[in-house]
Amino acid sequence: MNAIATKIATLVAKENVSQLTFPKSDVLLSENKQLERKRRVVRAMKLGNNKKFKVKIIFEDMEGLKKVETTVWGVTEKNIILKQGTLIPIERIHEIKFY
Repeated sequence: MNAIATKIATLVAKENVSQLTFPKSDVLLSENKQLERKRRVVRAMKLGNNKKFKVKIIFEDMEGLKKVETTVWGVTEKNIILKQGTLIPIERIHEIKFY
């Protein structure tokens, strides 16, 4: 994903993510990009748990690109877990940015 796509993504409060609807398809078609995303998901979780480190997550719901700045608390095979048990499907994540 490039910087332009990040800029057009709508900022969403982490408290509102649970109200979004997510399609079942993967936004990344390349297996290499999917593996890199998984590595970044795990890194975000480790940084979140150890240092309360926030990341920017660019993802796509039914309406289009969204972004949220938050701490990743956990990871399952299919989802990332944010505060209060809010879930984002991993297959809907375009990018995780560390800052």
